Amino acid sequence: MNEKRRIGKTDLEVDTLGLGGAPLGGNFVDLLDTQAKELVDAAKNAGIGYFDTAPWYGFGRSERVMGDILRGTDYILSDKVGRLLRPGPVDNPMDFGMVDPLPFHVVYDYGYDGIMRAFEDNLQRLGLDRIDILLAHDIGVFQHGEENARHFKDLANGGYRAMDELRRSGQIKAIGLGVNENEICQDALGIGDWDVFLLAGRYTLLEQTPLDTLFPACAAAGTSFICGGPFNSGILVGRDMWNYAKAPADVADKARALGKAADDFGIPLAAAALQFPLGHDIVSSAIPGPRDKAELEQIVDWFNVAIPAEFWVALKDKGLLRADAPVPSG
Repeated sequence: MNEKRRIGKTDLEVDTLGLGGAPLGGNFVDLLDTQAKELVDAAKNAGIGYFDTAPWYGFGRSERVMGDILRGTDYILSDKVGRLLRPGPVDNPMDFGMVDPLPFHVVYDYGYDGIMRAFEDNLQRLGLDRIDILLAHDIGVFQHGEENARHFKDLANGGYRAMDELRRSGQIKAIGLGVNENEICQDALGIGDWDVFLLAGRYTLLEQTPLDTLFPACAAAGTSFICGGPFNSGILVGRDMWNYAKAPADVADKARALGKAADDFGIPLAAAALQFPLGHDIVSSAIPGPRDKAELEQIVDWFNVAIPAEFWVALKDKGLLRADAPVPSG
């Protein structure tokens, strides 16, 4: 059952199962706009009302498709800032995992003016009059390497102020980050009051590192989490991808061990992977990114699989899941 949970200290509630919009922009998948629209329609028909997108996904394609479907309907939407789209295509879009993107390229800008411009641009591409959750996208060393110090300084000195002003004025309801690493979330707590962090791939059946310091710090700050990438780029649904690249041997071995444990209980590993993050009350939503309507329908089925409590106990006994990790109650 797709219940709702609150975002941080706000009054905003999102579905525990949402829809990640990266594939809608052709990220690592050849998806026609008609298929993308079919996918969003199927999500809405399945009772999903929370959607996530970003300018990065197909250099604007995901936003355009999602906006066309959501316009005039009841929805909760998160979108991202930190990247401005400028005219002129990149030479080799598949270097960025983009199949048939729009003819733009990215300019990073986490400063005050850049965030304000990105927010306005997002609304124009969406063709919508509101975004509910605004996230600073891919700030962090994982994305920027040595350049991150400069980008984080821009966010701290101006970008956060822009996001906070948009929140205070009521133009958005919640602000946060959309990132892939624990450390940048921890750093961000020192520069502002954030409602939510969309953290991809770090709190899954394969990895529970946020339990150490990040989750406790965010609980104290009143910041909740959206779990992106609950399948860790596909390794937990039988593919060989992890963290957007081919999985290393140790990760593949652990995934196989998790799969064997799931087989012993007669449940799909993907169902356990999808439901696991929601066992922690700091997690507001999990947002997988299905690549077509059929995958969306499969995900909904996995979301509703009954998983026995004994399965989680077995994972902990085998050392495949941290002993202190909260698990779904049923």
